[in-house]
Amino acid sequence: MCCTVAKGFDRGKTMKFKTMLAAAVALVLTPAVAAAEPIVIEHVTVIDGRANPPQPDMTVVVDGNRIASIRPSAADGHPAGHHIDGRGKYLMPGMMDVHIHLEGGFEPAPKSKSQIPGHPDAATTVNRQVGVGALASYLYAGVTTVYDAGNKPELILPLRADERAGRILSPRIFATGNLVTYPGSHGAGIAVTIDSWPQGKAILDKYLEEQQPDVMKITYEEEGWGARPLIPLLPQDLMQEIIKEANLHGVRTTIHVSSELRALEAIYAGTDSLAHPVIQGPVSDSFVKLMAAKHTPFATTLTIGENYGRLVDHPEFLDEPLYVASFTAEDRQRERTKVRDDYAKRAWTQWMKVMTPIAMENVRKVDAAGGIAATGTDQSTGAALHRELELLVAAGIKPNEVIKIATYNGALLLGKERDLGSVEAGKLADLVMLNADPTADIENTLAIAFVMKDGQIIDESKLPLPGGPRPVRGPR
Repeated sequence: MCCTVAKGFDRGKTMKFKTMLAAAVALVLTPAVAAAEPIVIEHVTVIDGRANPPQPDMTVVVDGNRIASIRPSAADGHPAGHHIDGRGKYLMPGMMDVHIHLEGGFEPAPKSKSQIPGHPDAATTVNRQVGVGALASYLYAGVTTVYDAGNKPELILPLRADERAGRILSPRIFATGNLVTYPGSHGAGIAVTIDSWPQGKAILDKYLEEQQPDVMKITYEEEGWGARPLIPLLPQDLMQEIIKEANLHGVRTTIHVSSELRALEAIYAGTDSLAHPVIQGPVSDSFVKLMAAKHTPFATTLTIGENYGRLVDHPEFLDEPLYVASFTAEDRQRERTKVRDDYAKRAWTQWMKVMTPIAMENVRKVDAAGGIAATGTDQSTGAALHRELELLVAAGIKPNEVIKIATYNGALLLGKERDLGSVEAGKLADLVMLNADPTADIENTLAIAFVMKDGQIIDESKLPLPGGPRPVRGPR
């Protein structure tokens, strides 16, 4: 539950995972498709991202960077374009991680909590190559949109510009740049700090103008829970002024909280979303009802706490294919040894083993009541997103609803639901083709045939993955 740039690790059934990732679809694709030629995916089962029942035997036409039409394959007419046979395949929206801290903003790469942003031992250099590799891991995992919820602006803002200009292979990047908080409060080491109002207005306006945050991240946390000492808390009236000013600039806000009390205060101060679920204890029935009534989206971020005990108890997941692709051999070895030993000694690890199941149940309750949960990991790799999906299913949420949490709800949190998050005509063509039904088993989100971003099928052989090049999973 902190602003960490540590990578995430996911548990799964190793053999099943390997089999899925190795499965390649014999898609009849020409070696090169003209950019102007529509892509016609025929006889495919559509999973729309809105938790509606899967629609079998559909034809989806992508023209340019948008979905032009969706109709039954048996309908009259034969759309022109480059045809892909989707028989036995499943088409869903590209997944979203709406709470990451992209690696590369701190050197050496922060693999443990002793190197979190703002920690006095954390170095401050930027490693763009590390960040580009982490972004590639998201695309490889079927994640087509990320929101970086606090980082070194020298890293994330140029990468955001490069992604939007098409200069790098990357998911869509939304970012806050620096955090915003009170001096000495949570994440102050990478934050714009404001201690009073209206004196702080000029500071905030300068940040908004220079960094152009897509969603502004505020931290509202005094800690004093788990194994953490107390720290200064952003005053509530000051938080309200900061939110108001951001909104007057047309910028949405998200707020780091960890308790029900602070979540309530943040909501009534006017925040547009929450960066975490409640983790300090079980939520009350009244809070569940409020979240359903207010429809305030929140990022799920379950893996960030679960990761400590998992690495200590089950380091074998590091050998699963998605991790091998997404991490260097050196990183995986360091996780098995130095970082694992560090985690094993921490009281924090034991505390999170107790509290993660409580956070899972809190997420389930709010989702079941009609609240808006959206997948976020608080980490820096596409692998973590798949672990997040597994934890949501383990919490008792059905796979089709989890897909909605990973797609459409993420778009709601970002305020981008008009363009992203579902397979609907007119929306941007960020799609994932799967070899197996993810509504039957959430692990089938790993059975990727291809990833499409902005109407273009990603050539996976060109992704600069930390684990080295990987072949495309279907012929092109």
